[in-house]
Amino acid sequence: MKKILTLCMIHNDTHMLLGMKKRGFGEGRWNGFGGKVTDGEAIEEATKRELKEEAGITVVDIDKRGIIGFSFENNSEMIEVHIFSACNFEGEPTESEEMRPQWFAKDEIPFDTMWIDDEHWIPMFLEGKKFRGNFHFTEDEKSIISYNIEEVLEL
Repeated sequence: MKKILTLCMIHNDTHMLLGMKKRGFGEGRWNGFGGKVTDGEAIEEATKRELKEEAGITVVDIDKRGIIGFSFENNSEMIEVHIFSACNFEGEPTESEEMRPQWFAKDEIPFDTMWIDDEHWIPMFLEGKKFRGNFHFTEDEKSIISYNIEEVLEL
């Protein structure tokens, strides 16, 4: 079984906006903004909806930059995350019940309090590359058993 999720990384030339996840899957970690795609919803529309719900902002345009598959030991469910970039948005990032947004300088991204796969693909993302990959985690989500990530020309 495969679950489709979105993830949008808001950034400018010097900073990236991350959200501290306050509840649910990924609680206690800094992350981009996103979530589940509902039945009949386009992935791009889900991305925009999640940004509005989690950070109170409306993105002007989004650019698909990556697709990463995630699997976990002793779990048959596969998660496919579609990763987007956005530089232009309307509104002021605002805390929601789910996320507390905060800007980080690109050279001070808090990888030690993020998902451990992020340090493998965020540098490619910040270089403007498109990428595909897969990460297989231990059951407790604290270690990567295996992974591959590669630059691609198109998604």
